Order: sequence, then C-alpha cells, then structure tokens
Amino acid sequence: MEHKKIEWVVVSSDTAIVATDAGQVWFHALGECPEISPFSAPMTGEGTPQTTALLLNAAVELVFRKYGCEVQESLATLPKYVFNLVCTYHNSSRTPGHYRQAANRFREIGRPEVANYLEKHAREETGHDRLALKDLRALNLEAERIIENLIPEGMKPLCDLFDRLSSADYPIGCIGYSYCFESTAALKQKSDVDAMQALCPEGVDASRFMRSHSSLGKEVEHVEDLVNFIAGLPASDRIAIVQATYETAVLLAECLHGEGRMPDEAILAQLEAAAGEPIQL
Repeated sequence: MEHKKIEWVVVSSDTAIVATDAGQVWFHALGECPEISPFSAPMTGEGTPQTTALLLNAAVELVFRKYGCEVQESLATLPKYVFNLVCTYHNSSRTPGHYRQAANRFREIGRPEVANYLEKHAREETGHDRLALKDLRALNLEAERIIENLIPEGMKPLCDLFDRLSSADYPIGCIGYSYCFESTAALKQKSDVDAMQALCPEGVDASRFMRSHSSLGKEVEHVEDLVNFIAGLPASDRIAIVQATYETAVLLAECLHGEGRMPDEAILAQLEAAAGEPIQL
C-alpha cells in the first residue's frame, strides 16, 4: 500500500496547516490540548514542491480569509495606488541589501547553498525600487521627497519585520517574507494592471512596477523557483519559512485593510505633507 507524503506546520497557537502530496490541504484545529495532536510536534521529513507550495499558499490564504481582504483591495482609486507605490518603494529598496546581509550570515555558518540562492535573488531584485520611483514621477509627483518623508503607517511594521528577519542570527525567515509578497504579486492578472492603468491620466504610464510584479512579469517563475528551493531545505527551515510567510501575511493584510478603509482625502493629506506642496491626482 502506497503511503501519502504529509507535511505540516503550526502557524498559530491554535492552528496547524497540513498538506499531502495528493494535493490535499487543510487547517487543523489544535484544540484545548494541543500536546495530544499529532500535528503539534514539528515535522522532520523531506519536503516536496507540491506539499511545500500547499503549505506556503495556505498560510497566506488563512490570513487573507480571516481578514476578508483581497490583494487588490487598496488599489481602487488613484490616491490609494500612489500610497501603495510608496509602500512598494520602501519594501523593494530594502530587498537587495537584506538578502546580501542574510547571505553573508549563511556563508559564515556554513550554509553556502542558501547564501548562493539569496545572492542570486538579490541580483534579480536590484533596481526594482527605481520602477516605483518612475511610476511616481510619471504622475508628476516629487517622488524622492515623498518617499524620504513618508513611510505609510501600515507599511512600517512590514519594514520592521523584514529588518528583523534579515538581521537575525539565523535569517531563514526572510525567504518566507519574500514568498508572501511574490506569491500575492503573481496572482495579479492583466485585467488588474489594466484596471489600475485606467485610473491614470491619459497618456501616463504609471504601471511599470505593477506590470513587472504580476503574472505579466517574472513573478510566476520566481514563485516556482522559490518553492523548488524551499522544498529542498531541511524540515526546520521549511517550518520557519512557512511561519514567517504567515507572520508577513498578517501584517500585509492589516496594511491592505487599513489602506482600503482610509479616505482618499486622508491619503492626499499625507502625500502633500510629505511632498511639501499641493498634489493633484
């Protein structure tokens, strides 16, 4: 009789995510006595790309379902899109340096395979922050002044988390942080990019970053590459990465939800204060 491959990760005090190589995934309630659950003990076996992808994606799905938000929730108006671009800049500008920092640490502790992967990823992500700046400039905004003076309230906890994960003594969690952002970006379709572009004045292209970080760019390929790499890591690393993905998803959902509730007038007030001048969008 052939046995199914089963992987699991506890992502919160009361929930474990369980996945099998038959394509099944579910959320297991640990209950009042989690110590008796077969899924409370850390998994120890080898991973597979299928089960790894199921665990990672379920970690994001669990959070977004709880918060009732969509990936595109904060992009319904042009001011919200601009606010999102500012958030995007602060995230993408950190990425290459953080990956190199984490890579240096992994090289120090004798994990060259992780160091090499992070260095490769750092090269791939270099310059992406400039796409966000170009999009802001295309909308006739003082891009450098705005990003220097404004880190949106919802984005700051995400930046702090990325800083902490990347500078940890064992910084494997920065891979989970990246997976959350890259997997949600890969869900964006041409219709999403077109809908955003339709908010812009005629003749203005302010969708460079979004196009390249969607299914139209290389995000799907990046996600597949991440899954294959993570699946080959030891169980303890895979657990930490899924947990970091979940933690990142919580903060991302809170950011998206908060921006979605913020009136355009409040967003424009923050942008104008950062720019030091009136803004017309």
